[in-house]
Amino acid sequence: MNLELRHLKVVCTIAETGSVTKAASTLGLAQPALTAQLQRIERALGGPLFDRDRRGARPTALGELVLARARVLLPAMKGLQDEAARLAGNGSAMTRYRIGSTMGPIVGGLLRRLAEDQPQAQITTYSSWLRDELYEKLAGGRLDFALLGMCGDSSPSAEYGLAWAAVAVDGVCVMLPESHKAAGADEVALGDLADDNWVAAPGDGCFADCFAAACARAGFTPRQVFEIDVRAAIDMVESGAAIGICQPTFRPPPGLVTVPLAGTPLRWRHLVGWHPESGAAGFAHRVVELATASYQESVARNTRYLEWVAGKPRLGVQGGNGPARADERLVSLA
Repeated sequence: MNLELRHLKVVCTIAETGSVTKAASTLGLAQPALTAQLQRIERALGGPLFDRDRRGARPTALGELVLARARVLLPAMKGLQDEAARLAGNGSAMTRYRIGSTMGPIVGGLLRRLAEDQPQAQITTYSSWLRDELYEKLAGGRLDFALLGMCGDSSPSAEYGLAWAAVAVDGVCVMLPESHKAAGADEVALGDLADDNWVAAPGDGCFADCFAAACARAGFTPRQVFEIDVRAAIDMVESGAAIGICQPTFRPPPGLVTVPLAGTPLRWRHLVGWHPESGAAGFAHRVVELATASYQESVARNTRYLEWVAGKPRLGVQGGNGPARADERLVSLA
């Protein structure tokens, strides 16, 4: 006889009730039938599972081993059946979201909203500074969605056949200590910062080239640009050793401020990507909506930037005042 899950359920029920008679009643079987079934199970496993007398049934050493395994296997199988039933019967929701990102400012808000919107879904995250790594994982089906940023009018690589929606476009800001001469200004010209050192977060892409080109247009070459982690960058700005390039959604600690760059010499686009032939593609609209809401929440904390960006139609949420359909703002890769 091959051992089956129903046999493990019989063993567990006998152990829980402490009696073959009570177990038979619980399982809706006649006692002789359950006794015969227990005997077949014991023969299959090679020995008695219970010591039985007038006081009831107590597990033997072999019985304890079988029970230990059964108490792991039975709940696991029940969980598998429940998940499979939800997946087969629920076409209006995903049961799993695998989110990759370049550690942008809207990831946390998106994850929170996804958890509230899909409380039964499993959500996992993957972070990388390397865009190509995220492209490969999306194309290979190892991620469902990716959030990343691109500078200027540059677009994600078309090589992987992915779909992208723009959530928002920001004017890049500078992070300054409150003691800096430009800290109280509504905006600051890039050329007025020619004498400062700079810090920026690591990552690939063209931002370093875009920054160098913007400085050249402003008539100077940056004295020094340090590429370091965010915490170290904040330390350097706090000490006055450098100023930082940042997004307006960044919340500076006390003593630091963010100031928009006049004329928007640098722009930053927030994008959500997915594979158009994946199962996740049908849910991209909702994910873009939630990412947009997360962006709006983040940028709303910077009232200074909101006042500055008013009347600049090329900046802010893409597709109007509220979330547009994802396919209405797909990034052109032509």
